[in-house]
Amino acid sequence: MKYLILLCAICTMTVFNISTAQAKNRLVPKMYMFGFSASFNDSTVYLTDIQEVDSAWVDEKTNFLQGRDIYGQQLKDYLAASMQPDRICFVIYAEKRKDIEKEYVKMKRLYTKKRKKAAPYDLRYLDETMFHFQKIHLYIEEENE
Repeated sequence: MKYLILLCAICTMTVFNISTAQAKNRLVPKMYMFGFSASFNDSTVYLTDIQEVDSAWVDEKTNFLQGRDIYGQQLKDYLAASMQPDRICFVIYAEKRKDIEKEYVKMKRLYTKKRKKAAPYDLRYLDETMFHFQKIHLYIEEENE
């Protein structure tokens, strides 16, 4: 009986600790990002310009952009409306312009490099006049401590 009570107490404490150890989020005044889109059906690859987005939420522990899937969905919806359905879209982001520019150059170089055996990619650019990320509003509750 003692072991059963001890086991229940340990389980309760574990559940309590897990529920209170949720990640904290912080609001950054601006985030830099660009979008990337590819498809398994063709060799066309889309790359947006580096864009500045105001007020983005970031997970303090992992530095992951909250709602990054929504930004990717914005690009996917834009391309679907442009007769490019079923594409994989995601965003690459950074808080500093210098950091995002490095990532942008890497992606650009990766898809413009001449390949001997593989078919080259058809890299197409989407500037801000064609596509612009819209600010999203996430309602994240901040815990009062």
